[in-house]
Amino acid sequence: MDARERLLAGLPVTEQRLLLAGIPTTVLAGGDGTPVVLLHGPGEFAAHWLRVISPLTRTHLVVAPDLPGHGASGAGDAPLDPEQVLGWLGELIERTCPTPPVLVGRVLGGAIAARFAGRHRDLAHLVLVDTLGLTPLRLAPRFELAVQRFMAAPNEHSYDRLMGLCSFDLDTLVEQLGEQWEPFAAYAIDRARTPAVQACFGSLMAQFGTQPIPPAELSRIAVPTALIWGRHDMATPLRVAEEAGARYGWPLHVIEDAADDPPIEQPEAFLRALHGALKTPAAQETAR
Repeated sequence: MDARERLLAGLPVTEQRLLLAGIPTTVLAGGDGTPVVLLHGPGEFAAHWLRVISPLTRTHLVVAPDLPGHGASGAGDAPLDPEQVLGWLGELIERTCPTPPVLVGRVLGGAIAARFAGRHRDLAHLVLVDTLGLTPLRLAPRFELAVQRFMAAPNEHSYDRLMGLCSFDLDTLVEQLGEQWEPFAAYAIDRARTPAVQACFGSLMAQFGTQPIPPAELSRIAVPTALIWGRHDMATPLRVAEEAGARYGWPLHVIEDAADDPPIEQPEAFLRALHGALKTPAAQETAR
């Protein structure tokens, strides 16, 4: 059994393969109820949501794709462009969601989700988790160096160094994941060693992640929107979320003892914040 199979073993989802906007896409789907579409971050894969998928399937239909060129998804025959990626997301929702979904995007997935929501009103809710696209991406020097070293030489050492900066407490995370940590890290390293994945990582980051979405486009988002943020996010600091929440009237839920990945570091707190966000779309609040 390879690393991906080990990660998916025991998750209450089936693996589907769909052709969306010309992009061969692998999708994890399971559960029943209001659809929740989960978009992961750069260089990741759908199983990155593994600590929240099971509880979410008890109340929702969960749809978690590998982003184009990530995980087991292809990139199509031509270089990716923003319109194709947004079209890909539209087709994903059309093919997998019987009713308007809650669209949850984290980091790069959040920037894609926000751009999509600025054009589409047929969503139940938009939730942006430590998202890119709200400000120019200016990584701290040591964070940028860790990303560059991992992409240049993906191995256990460079991955641990990068994850140490993406996590509030990596040792605790590794302990909590237990037997899942080894396949989790192994699959991430394997994907980063794949030239096509590296190319799509760079392309999607350039198109969606490094520059801010124009305020006029964010102002066009008409669906109820909330922010969930790790207090110790080093890539996009909490103040960015605070400013965006104040500007656009988006409720902000802050997750303690988490960096840029609350769903994997603090899954219970993340789920409380998510359910709270879906119940209070109009009120500005901070959940701690």
